[in-house]
Formats: sequence, structure tokens, C-alpha cells
Amino acid sequence: METELTSLRPPRHQRPPHDRSTARRLPAALAGVTAGVLAAGLVAAPAQAESGPAAPLGTVARTAGHSRFVPGPCPRTADPIPALKTAHCGTLTVPETRHGHHGHHEHGEHDEHGGHGGHKGQGRRISLAVAIIPAATSKKSGDPIVWLAGGPGDDAVSEIPLALNGHLNRDRDVIFMSQRGTYSADPQLTCPNVDQFNADSLGLVFGAPSTGRLHVEETRKCRDRVVSRGADPSAYYGPESAADYDDLRKALGIRQWNVFGISYGTNLALHYMRLHPEGIRSVGIDGVLPPALAGGAVTWKAAREGYDGLFKACEQQSACNTRYPHLKATFERLVGEVEAHPVTTTVTVPGRPQPVKVVLDGGVLVNWLASATHVAAGVPRSIDELAHGNPRRVAEQWAGGKLSPQAIGRTGHGLAYGVFCREWTPYESEDEVVRAGRRLFPSFPRSVLVNAPFLTWLHQDCDAWDVPQADPSIRDRTVSDIPTLVLSGGFDAQTAPSSGPYAARTLSRSLAVTVPYVAHVVFADSTCAQTMTVSFFDDPAAPDTSCLAGLKPPTFEIGP
Repeated sequence: METELTSLRPPRHQRPPHDRSTARRLPAALAGVTAGVLAAGLVAAPAQAESGPAAPLGTVARTAGHSRFVPGPCPRTADPIPALKTAHCGTLTVPETRHGHHGHHEHGEHDEHGGHGGHKGQGRRISLAVAIIPAATSKKSGDPIVWLAGGPGDDAVSEIPLALNGHLNRDRDVIFMSQRGTYSADPQLTCPNVDQFNADSLGLVFGAPSTGRLHVEETRKCRDRVVSRGADPSAYYGPESAADYDDLRKALGIRQWNVFGISYGTNLALHYMRLHPEGIRSVGIDGVLPPALAGGAVTWKAAREGYDGLFKACEQQSACNTRYPHLKATFERLVGEVEAHPVTTTVTVPGRPQPVKVVLDGGVLVNWLASATHVAAGVPRSIDELAHGNPRRVAEQWAGGKLSPQAIGRTGHGLAYGVFCREWTPYESEDEVVRAGRRLFPSFPRSVLVNAPFLTWLHQDCDAWDVPQADPSIRDRTVSDIPTLVLSGGFDAQTAPSSGPYAARTLSRSLAVTVPYVAHVVFADSTCAQTMTVSFFDDPAAPDTSCLAGLKPPTFEIGP
């Protein structure tokens, strides 16, 4: 069943009590390398639970092929996560490399030596943190859900509060595993120097080639750091992660489970469904980035669709349209103007005693708005104030994101660059990115178009990262009859709303739904999306989408 529920009456953008946390999350989103997506799928013939059916999930050590799960303490997290107090935790130890360098599965490679080291065959082993949050009700209704985090490079364990806030564990256990290379995995392939450069370069011209050279220098240092930890940079990418989740399912003794991926996690979920479909009961993907499209062109498309969703909502609200007419034209004109003549200002940022120098150019505006649709109500006023010579609101949000403590040292750049440089850039040239951007934003200069939002200097980064391209099958569409709920947000400027229906076209038992007036990852911000998701896992054939009819746009802020 392939339906697209797009423009039912505008959804009321309910931001429950976490309206504030959303505003607080915006900075981190602005600092993100790229659209985040959470997804992971697991497959395979189940190992029988050695302790019988009674042992709680995650309390029994078990081997599956070359991988082994061992119960143990919960991982350390950058921020406190109270739910870990009642979780069952442990680690999954997996081969660093199961695939040849070109992405082929090499079945039948056996290596009986555990331990890190340079043995032939499987060789070095890495470990991934696992946390299982029990169902909120004692009467569990069924198969667990595994959560695939975004990024690429976000740590699933850090997203436990997001999942619980949406009641994903209402009556199912929810399983979180750090993807290889992320914060609570070993090796931890974070590169705080990259994040620190993003913070320290606020006073440089974002799109200047000189800034690009400094940026790529930090990418090189990051690669050196990854290699110095004994890691093979080419082993950290989608197909290996998908195999990790398949092994996790088997090593936990689960016959079948459900998958929920957000942002980059949707990309991983689609790989997982394609490579290891066994054992997956149903899949939810939210903020969709199909492997066949991933890269700069689809990211420009996301910006166009998400911006236009917001501009149109302002146009349809008489107070907004009267006070801020021609918002779209104004924004696009400003991008060209500040690209030609960057604006320098100073702002104060919470937690920083000293004022911070911020330079706004066209690339900054494009990236700012792609995240600012999360706090849509204030966007028209911010654009209008900039047009009248006051850059403060834009500059504060932009700097706040880069300087937030959450922006430093949390992202697994070693995984992110593996994904970008093996799976994306080999299949899309810089010229193709520029052409795609120009079709959608004909007035933008090439210096803006060359860097799609969140993917700044990506081709140069990948030259420095120096990993082989993945097998061309990495760009295959996922053809599947696994029941799938495909969620998009009408204000999503990070992963294109149209990518949901695109992915759904080859998923024969899918429902594609666009939640209006909500930005990237609707499960985070929309109680309607949360309700639909939980009801879908209850009955994948009949999710309850009735809440869509009552949704309403935000009330846009009107300045003095």
C-alpha cells in the first residue's frame, strides 16, 4: 500500500513540554556535519536462547558467527541518561572488516583468534556498546525495536531520551547499539579538533577557499587520529554497520525484531533491509536519505523543499504575509548579497563571557536556515531583521550551535567520512552538486552552490580521507516487502520530504506520510508522529494516521 498523505489540513505543530529543548537542540543540529539519520536492521536465523525463554533480553552471553554479545555495565555517556539505571547493557564484539574493500560480502572467511591484532581473515575486533531499555508495561506486546541513530556519526545510546520521550518503549523493549566508530564504541572515532575548528572559525568567511584549506587540514588530522588508534578508515561505513546489527539480533537470540531509523539511520536501515532482510518484522524510517540518492544534490533538494514549506506557511498566515511579504525572494536576495559582501558582527552566546565575532556569508545563511526550520516561528522575523541591517538573531543561532558543548567531541567523524567518502562522493561529482543546486536556486553564485548544506568541502575532505569507493551496489534502491512506515516533515530542509515517497516506491508494503509544519526527524517534535509510529509497530498493516487531520502551522512571531 503506497499512499502519500501530504497536505491534509496543516498539522498543529505540537511542541509539548520539549519546545525549549528543541530550541536548545537547534545549536547542536546547526553544528552537525550532515543530516542525521538513525537506522539499523538486523537479520538471520535466530540462535536459541541458551537459558530458555525466561531470561530478559541482553542478560545472556551468546556467539553469532564471528560476533559475540557479553552482558556488562552500561556505557558511559556524555550527558546523564537516567533510563540506563534500569537497562540491560553489554557489548557486541565484531570483526572490524567482514567485507572486501569494494563492499562485497566475503562469506566463509574464518578466523578463530579473538582479540585485536593483524590476523589474516577477520583480524582486528572492535566492540559496540549495547543498551536495552525494557518496555514500560510489564505486559510486553511483542518483538523488540532496534533504534538506528543519525549523523552519520551520532551515538544511538545518546538518543535514548528522544526515543522514550516518544513512548517508543510503551510495550516493547527498545535496543540501542552504538554504531561502529561512534562515541560509546571502541575504538571511539570522534575528532574533537574538527568540531573545535567549526567553533573557532565563526569569525572566518565560511565559503572562502582559505577557510576550506584549513577545514581539510583538520580532516587530515582526524584521519591520522583514526589510523593512530589502529583503525582501518575503510571499515567504517554502511554495509559493515548493517552486518553489525544483523549479528546483534542473532547474538541476542531474537527471532525477529522491528527497526526504527532516524535521519542517517534511515540510510542505514535501507542498507540493512537490502543486505540482511531476514528477521525484520517491520521498519520505520523518519527523515529519509535513500542510499541511491545520498549526497549534495538531494541535500540541495531538501533545502528547497523545507525552505518552501516554511515560506508558504508564512504566506498563508495573513499576519506573517502582511508583515513579511516576499520572504522567499528576500532570503534568496540576501544569500547573494552577503556572499558578495559578508557581514561581520559580534554576539554574546550563553555560557561565554566574551563576545564572539561572527561572519555571515551566503553559505552561512543557507546552512542556518536548513536547521532553523526546527524553530520555524521565529524565522521570518530573523530574515527580515537581517534584511534591515540587523544580523543579531541569525548570528546568535548560528554561533550558539557551533559553540554548544554538545557540538564538541560527540560525533564519530571516522564513521561519517567513511560513509561520505566510500558511498557518496564517488558517485556524485562536484559539478553535479552545483548543477542540481543551480536548478533549484538559480540566483545563488557558484561559490555557494558548490557546498551543499551540511556537506561543506566534502569532495576535498574525501580526497584527504583517501578510502576506496564502495561497490556500485551501494547505490541500489532497496526493493522489499517488509512493512515500512516512511515519515517525512513538511519543514524538513535536511532530508527532502520527497525522498520519503521515493524510497516507498520500491517498498511494496509501505505507507509514506508527510507531517506538515514539522522539520527534520518528526518523531522528535511531533506528538502526532510519535502516535503514528507506536501504532505502526503495534499493527504494521494499519497505523493510526488520524492525528494528521488536526495539525496546524506554527504562529509566526511578528516583530515590532
